[in-house]
Order: sequence, then C-alpha cells, then structure tokens
Amino acid sequence: MAAITLKGVTKAYGDHAPVLRGIDLDIGKNEFCVFLGPSGCGKSTLLRIIAGLEDPSSGDVQIGGRVVNEVPPAKRGVAMVFQSYALFPHMTVEQNMGFGLKLSGMPAAEIANRVHTAARTLQLDALLKRKPAALSGGQRQRVAIGRAIVREPGVFLFDEPLSNLDAMLRSQTRIEIAKLHRQFAQASTVYVTHDQVEAMTLGDKIVLLRAGADAERLGSIAQVGSPLDLYHRPNSRFVAEFIGSPKMNFLEAVVESARGGQVAVRLATSNDVVNVSADGASLHIGQTVYLGIRPEHFDDVVTGDTDNARRSSPELQTLRREVVLIERLGEHSYLHLDDHAGTTVVAKQSGDAAVQPGTRVAARFRPDACHLFTADGSAVPKLH
Repeated sequence: MAAITLKGVTKAYGDHAPVLRGIDLDIGKNEFCVFLGPSGCGKSTLLRIIAGLEDPSSGDVQIGGRVVNEVPPAKRGVAMVFQSYALFPHMTVEQNMGFGLKLSGMPAAEIANRVHTAARTLQLDALLKRKPAALSGGQRQRVAIGRAIVREPGVFLFDEPLSNLDAMLRSQTRIEIAKLHRQFAQASTVYVTHDQVEAMTLGDKIVLLRAGADAERLGSIAQVGSPLDLYHRPNSRFVAEFIGSPKMNFLEAVVESARGGQVAVRLATSNDVVNVSADGASLHIGQTVYLGIRPEHFDDVVTGDTDNARRSSPELQTLRREVVLIERLGEHSYLHLDDHAGTTVVAKQSGDAAVQPGTRVAARFRPDACHLFTADGSAVPKLH
C-alpha cells in the first residue's frame, strides 16, 4: 500500500500555457481517487506524471513517502491500465498477463501462480489459452486489469479503462473494478474518467479538474471531496453544473433580502420570489445571483388547481411553466419546462407522469434543496 502526495505540480509543454497548474493533493492508503473533468483539463497528464511517463515541469511527486521525480516507472511500485488494452496480439491471455513478471526475472512457478490467481478473480481462467483476437472487448479489458494485478503494486492507475466498451459492458466492468478495489484493499487506486456517473459510483474521493481561462485564473483543481460532498456542497457553479445528470438548472435572480440565514431572491424572467437557506452575509440587496435547482429536487409537477396544491404543501416553492418536451425513460421522465422568456428548466418525475407537451403546470420544489451562486460563479454557502 502507498499514499500519494503531489506538491505544487505544474506541467507545461514548451512555451505554451501550462496544462496543469499548482496541483497540491493527498491520496491516502487504500483510497479510490477519481480524477474527473472535461476534455483538456489534464486528467490523463496528471495520471501519467504519477506513473512516471511524464515529468512535471515543477513540483514533487511522492509515493509511499519518498519523492519519485527521478525514479523510473518500473521502480515506482505502480501498475497502469490504459484506455487501449495494449495487449500483444501474438500472445495468449496467460502470456500477456505474465509478460511483465517474466521480464523482471521472476521464477516461472511464481508467475504461473500469480497469473492463475488473478485469472480466477477476473473469471478468465477458461480463457488463458486464447489470444486477444478471440476475446470480446470486456474480456480484453479484464486481461489488461489482470496484467496489472499480478504485479501486486502499491498503486493501481486506470486511464479511462471503460471508454472503449459499450454501455452494458461499461456497467458490468465498473462493478468488477469496484469489487477488485475492495478485494485488493492493500493498494491505492487512481482512476481517470470524464464520466461523472463512473466517478460518483466508484470514488471514495473525487478530484474535479477544470480547463481554460478558469484554470489559468484559479488553478487546475476545482474541488476535492467525496462524491456526496461535491453533489450536495459544490463550491462553484462549475462544480454544480458538472456533477449531476442532467445538470443543475440555473435561473437568474436578484437578491430581495438576506437575513437570519434566509435569502429571498426574485427570479428575473418570472418575477417569482424564492426563499433559500443560505449564508447571505456577503450579499447585498439588488445583487444578481443564480438560483440552482437539480432536476431531481422537484417534488412534483402539478396541473389543474395550483392554488389548492400550494395550500396542501405550503413549504414548497412553485414555478409556473409550460411543458415543451418530455423524455420518457421508463422508470422516470424528464420534463422540459419553458417560461417563454428564454429560460427552460428540467424536472425529473415518475416514468408515468400524466402530462403532455403544451400543458401549463406548476413545478414545485423545496427551497432547502436549492443553491445560490454569485455572478462570478462562486457558491453562496448553504447552512446545512
């Protein structure tokens, strides 16, 4: 097992702007840490720096308490699973899994023992004599994972290992990776993905990276925390928008009042007033803010007598909108609600929601589930 510490890591190529800026990060022993972010934010580059396949332009990389900037990849005690399977086509599964151990000079009997143990864990024992061409995509990815397991590393590194698989195989292999991490709990795992569902379901810790002008101004790391920390307590609009599917709805508003842990905001397009539990000490009357509501935080979407509905649940806030599109996905539906002023919100409802496009509705939500963000994208702290 090995903890990983990054101190002031920056990476630039030539005279171009840095890809990574000021990375300070601790990844604990046995921790499953996910690097998440949009394309171009440096996720894979940071993983390759940990692996030793890239050198940092500045800063230190520590694995197991020692600085490894000058240590070659083979001596760092890490094993990497790439996006492409990188299997030797002329070798069998057994030979592919054991090849690295053979190069290291390990006795054949020990190699065979490790390969067969890993094959049983990955349900590959019936495929050991096959070559990669005779395997499915999911089986090839498991062989690549097995090749990493047999090395018994202190750190597993995964670089978008599921991106080449179809949806069903991605789901199955994601579950297998989670089980493997628990089974090989002595090793830390760093996993790169652009898929926030993978990040939320696999990670003990998510490191959300940003790219572009915000990264140049604020640094590459947007937020670090558990999946539910980033979901419930995003520190910026960028984080709130990136975590969650579909993404959070944002409605422009102005501050009406801010006192006693309650902030009242008036929506710009509909004139509705919404009361949010938030620390409004830094806000002032008339300030432009953005109200964030996740699609899943709409309790219901009501047609008919909306005034009676409000009286039956006075704690709920109401938005009046017209249904312009319904995405029916079986278990649930996504209702796209338009205010005819250029703003559409998405509300998640049950799969058999009895509404039709063109219907005028009242979408009701709990203000304690809402978020507020200032015009520069900073989050207004929630009080719970």
